[in-house]
Amino acid sequence: MSDSINIALRFALYLDLMLLFGLAAFGLYGLRGQERVSGVQLPFTPLLMSTAVLGGLLSVAAMTCMVWAMSGVSDWAELWPHIEMMMFETDVGLSWNLRIAALVLAGFAVTLNRRWPTVSLWLVTLGGAVALATLAWAGHGAMDEGERRNWHFITDFLHLWAAGGWVGALAAFALLLRQTEPRLQVLARTLTGFETAGAVIVVIISVTGVVNYLFIVGPSVEGLLDSTYGQLLTLKLLFFAAMLVFAALNRFHLGPLLEQARQTGEHGGAVNALRRSMVLEFCVAVVILGLVAWLGTLSPVME
Repeated sequence: MSDSINIALRFALYLDLMLLFGLAAFGLYGLRGQERVSGVQLPFTPLLMSTAVLGGLLSVAAMTCMVWAMSGVSDWAELWPHIEMMMFETDVGLSWNLRIAALVLAGFAVTLNRRWPTVSLWLVTLGGAVALATLAWAGHGAMDEGERRNWHFITDFLHLWAAGGWVGALAAFALLLRQTEPRLQVLARTLTGFETAGAVIVVIISVTGVVNYLFIVGPSVEGLLDSTYGQLLTLKLLFFAAMLVFAALNRFHLGPLLEQARQTGEHGGAVNALRRSMVLEFCVAVVILGLVAWLGTLSPVME
């Protein structure tokens, strides 16, 4: 039962912190000027505030669950000293404290959105990036030592940030397309603008994914499917390939179709098709995050 709770909390943290970072980053590279004010295009204030608060609550729950599983005690009076030791005397605890501070920064920055929307989104993006990076200390990179540990963490950071950028962009597009009458000019511009960012994201995820595999398993695929870790990793790669198919469909077919429909004025079909594609791609991304949360609890040693 504790393993299931741990996986569920890891999944929720991945999704929450990626949305916090990715949505704020999308507001910076996708929107302009007053479009970044909450409610003009996207409801930044309720979305970012809720993800920041939820990230803090999930972090508290994850820390408590981890200490409870490691200590074996259930009484709060006995559990609290173990929590204190974990929080202040371990690398995991220090990263946890850093995450909480980053989430507080993000929550404060959200309140500045109406007055200084660009500054607000920059601060939320910074806080979200730091909070998201701290998840690396709960992964396989924490088991390495020395220089190898540092490079593994850097790879994890880049992988998490790129994935967060993709998840946040998908959520932003889904929200833009949910509008009864989407602002087609803004939608078409952001779709076109995401082409470069999306290509960079795919390259970073692909390269860092390969490097992470080499760090964790090594330069071999022999016996990969003989372990639960290898089977889940293979399934993750298949879903990632499905996301690439959706991304190509949006880039080379649905995006141009929306632009043509915008010029003719008959955009209903194009918007609905793009909406379905974005929702499906986001659902695949959520499944991948679930697999990542599960993989992080497994040993890569082939069974």
